[in-house]
Amino acid sequence: MTNERRVLVHADSDALAASMTARFLTKSVDLLDENDRINVVLEGGRVALKVLAAINASPARDSVDWERVHFWWGDERWLPAGDPERNDRKAREALLDHIEIPGENIHSCPASDGGLDLDAAAAAYAAELAEHADGEGNLPRFDITFLGVGPDGHTASLFPDRKEVLERDATVVAVRNSPKPPAERISLTRPAINSSHRIWVSLSGADKASVLGLALAGAAYTEVPIAGMKGRKRTVFFVDADAASEVPENLIARSY
Repeated sequence: MTNERRVLVHADSDALAASMTARFLTKSVDLLDENDRINVVLEGGRVALKVLAAINASPARDSVDWERVHFWWGDERWLPAGDPERNDRKAREALLDHIEIPGENIHSCPASDGGLDLDAAAAAYAAELAEHADGEGNLPRFDITFLGVGPDGHTASLFPDRKEVLERDATVVAVRNSPKPPAERISLTRPAINSSHRIWVSLSGADKASVLGLALAGAAYTEVPIAGMKGRKRTVFFVDADAASEVPENLIARSY
């Protein structure tokens, strides 16, 4: 296996989203030619939702056999089912409610009104992941994982200088007192994310430039969590020109 990090620079966030959309549609079809099913990990950031909406609007949308695609989430806000701020609700509105996909293929994190407390909910999601493990440990084979990044370098709900980013054994953690509201969340851990074959990171805006520079320079992941995320086969940073302003020219790739 190769294990590469690449930075692809786009003119703006719209061009970035279009690039990710085209790559996702093409790669999904290729992977489904090789596998019975694929697993995709979603996130709730602005660019990622723009990508999902663009997938839905694409003439190539139905070239993907959605019945063999399973969707998971890198993190979720601990809110009632159907709350408009939940990542799964946003993803459903952007794409999932518009495609021919079995309900059991959509693996949402438990909701706060589902009868479980936060710790039990994190354990339940870990158990669901383990039920769909592909023979390597207690996780499915994550074929494509989408990640966003905050200006502080957090990704999923793994924030700088907090115990969750240090977790080595669990696949899912409960997050309390998050520095970004809402305070309570569920998140995949760094080892779970790094089990992914491909990690696609989206960064848009000048406020992400320093974080991207730190991540590529090898900053400690405890301080800049995105710096510690690396897919088994490839990690691609899809960025716009503003976010790339501090990236050395030799790190910028001209193609995927």
